Amino acid sequence: MSEHIIDRPQGQQIFCKSQGEGAPLVLLHGLGTHMGIWDELLPHLPPNLRIIRCDIRGHGRSSSPDAPYSMGQLISDIEAALDHLLPRDAVVLGTSIGGMIAQGLAVKRLDLVRGLILSNTAAKIGNADHWQDQIDAYRTYGLRSSADSILQKWFSRDYAMFNQTCNFRHMLLSTPLEGYLGCCHAIKGTDFYTPTSGLRLPTLGIAGSEDQVTPPDLVRETLDVIPGSKFHLMRRVGHLPCVEAPEAYAEVITQFLKNIGHI
Repeated sequence: MSEHIIDRPQGQQIFCKSQGEGAPLVLLHGLGTHMGIWDELLPHLPPNLRIIRCDIRGHGRSSSPDAPYSMGQLISDIEAALDHLLPRDAVVLGTSIGGMIAQGLAVKRLDLVRGLILSNTAAKIGNADHWQDQIDAYRTYGLRSSADSILQKWFSRDYAMFNQTCNFRHMLLSTPLEGYLGCCHAIKGTDFYTPTSGLRLPTLGIAGSEDQVTPPDLVRETLDVIPGSKFHLMRRVGHLPCVEAPEAYAEVITQFLKNIGHI
């Protein structure tokens, strides 16, 4: 495994990890997490992959400049990282805001992206008023006051009852407030239905039946605008199926990679 720090304008940096050799698979995490959400998934993925994980701006070990951020900045960060790491024809798996970044990257740089896995995400998530209310509340009271409600929306009831979510509470609360707010601004300003509808590449959508952040119908709406895309519903999981059911999630991903001839 190798670690990479990619320099960005104004002294910002994006942190990435690369491991394995073979067909490239890029993993982009969601809001309030970092690349650690993929840890339980990795052992279940095929060995003949080059797996690239990046911490998006404002999260993990990447820089956290003051909010707001634009979706264009987040896309450019990952574009620069992949240009540095030199994968071509990668499959990009993005969850939540990572899935929005993946859509924008595919629209901008088809030379980098040969397939998409859009997990628990959409072309547009929520509306501007909702996100502004959230931004105002987080700015006033911080993330800690909302941690319980955020975690309840992330996980299914079964997982929350029978598993420890303390690691993810720590992950959420370790996210810099400016990073979290910056990405909220990026989501607030993004509606990718029109550009995403122009995509013509193999695409798989994954939804969790108990996802309260991006419900299955919202995920399906985005897949419906991409001709030939496939949709898979995972039962009894929430917004982070890579955490709740990593083995089953890996099976869905692996089958898609085989179906499109990526592995």
